[in-house]
Amino acid sequence: MPLSSTILMIRPAAFGFNEETAANNYFQSNPGLSPEEVQRKAVAEFDNMVQTLRNHDINVLVIEDSKEPPKPDAIFPNNWLSTSPDGIVSVFPMYATNRRLEKRDEILEALAKEFVVKDVQDWSEYEAEGRFLEGTGSMVIDYENKMIYACVSERTSLPVLEKYAGTNNFQAIVFLATDKNGRPVYHTNVMMALGEDFCVLCEEAIEEEWELIAVRQILESTDHTIIAITREQMHQFAGNMLQVKNNQGEKYLIMSQAAFNSLRKEQKQMLEAYSTLLPVAVPTIEEVEGGSVRCMMAEIFLERINRR
Repeated sequence: MPLSSTILMIRPAAFGFNEETAANNYFQSNPGLSPEEVQRKAVAEFDNMVQTLRNHDINVLVIEDSKEPPKPDAIFPNNWLSTSPDGIVSVFPMYATNRRLEKRDEILEALAKEFVVKDVQDWSEYEAEGRFLEGTGSMVIDYENKMIYACVSERTSLPVLEKYAGTNNFQAIVFLATDKNGRPVYHTNVMMALGEDFCVLCEEAIEEEWELIAVRQILESTDHTIIAITREQMHQFAGNMLQVKNNQGEKYLIMSQAAFNSLRKEQKQMLEAYSTLLPVAVPTIEEVEGGSVRCMMAEIFLERINRR
């Protein structure tokens, strides 16, 4: 399982509560603050996270969000953009109409100037059919074993998933996951985080026993130790983590402070066997938009252009 040492992040220009995404993201809540205060808090949390990553020698490519048109979720680039170790940049179909504005050609052009891009796959045409696949929010991807884990929701359409998997020679492992109120989990990366040789998994969310058994067996067959979390911990974003490496090859598991605080001592000890835990506080971002630190990071697996 390759780990990225370079992360792309979008510094928000108009962060705020998004009514469109709240239709099926039940982790969101409107805090009752002014838009200016929400934006100020979100930028402060974003800047602190970038500095924390850089302090640990993790490469962060920061791109400023454009002010017009306003894009309240621009801080979550991993939903519309992904890169692969094969040199492919993928652009994905988005559920919310106002999130489709996040797809900016200048971001793709900036990547092409710094990295070797062998192909660009744009799946946006499925938006016209009402079918969606929101990047590494919808898909938890095991590049080494060529597998994709995905829970079906309004944001993760099975036909698009199967088309994407087939085109890129992946096997799709599909299941239904529900939150504490029995509603579909909107993104797979809320309830599952795949590391190099471990997997944080909200087993409680997979109610069909045969689906859970299948997921467990596949993870174990690919030498991933399962670290189970509860639904309550999932709602504190304990499934929304990302393992990365720094320029010295040291491994870090990035999570929010809320996620870290929700973990039991034995869970932390299990995770510490694989990575240094790196919690970052993003309470405003989590509350207002129902996403956490993993959603804020688009991994760059592309090879850098040699400018010698």
